[in-house]
Amino acid sequence: MEDDYDSEFRFTERPLGPLHALDDQGRVIYVGTFSKSLLPSLRTGYLVAPGSLVDSLLAAKQLGDGFGPVQPQAALARFLEEGLLARHVRKASKTYAERRSLLLEALDAWPVEVLLSAAGLHLSAYVDLPADLPERAAAEGLALDTITAHRLLPGRDGLVLGYGAVRTQTLPRGLERQGQLAGWV
Repeated sequence: MEDDYDSEFRFTERPLGPLHALDDQGRVIYVGTFSKSLLPSLRTGYLVAPGSLVDSLLAAKQLGDGFGPVQPQAALARFLEEGLLARHVRKASKTYAERRSLLLEALDAWPVEVLLSAAGLHLSAYVDLPADLPERAAAEGLALDTITAHRLLPGRDGLVLGYGAVRTQTLPRGLERQGQLAGWV
């Protein structure tokens, strides 16, 4: 099973080829979703499976939930057939790359240890956070996500900074305000 969930948005190097492309024995099922590349609320995924598994997978899908909503699937199929997804991903990649650059520029001025990732729509950074920072940020209308909120075991804390759903124009102002609240700028 291969879930290549960040392949559309890689910013530091060329995308890795999918394992599915190397599979000459029909053993890899490639799964994906349109949540990041298109629209989270679409709630539509896909899989590319060996022909020998198609009937079993269709039967499992029917047992699980019958079928998905027909109208959104038909619209998505047309969108794909007309090549509009590729055009959208190119445009979105450019926008996300700009946001990522703005975020990295702000982080460079903060006393943090950036955890670089080659793909995705967020960056993380280790930093000792003032205990009340999340509450103060929320009071100012700023979303502040911590590493601790995503871990099961104890470890270093820090920030998880998503840039997928933030307007490019508001990002610098929001980052400046977060830095001010933390006392870093």
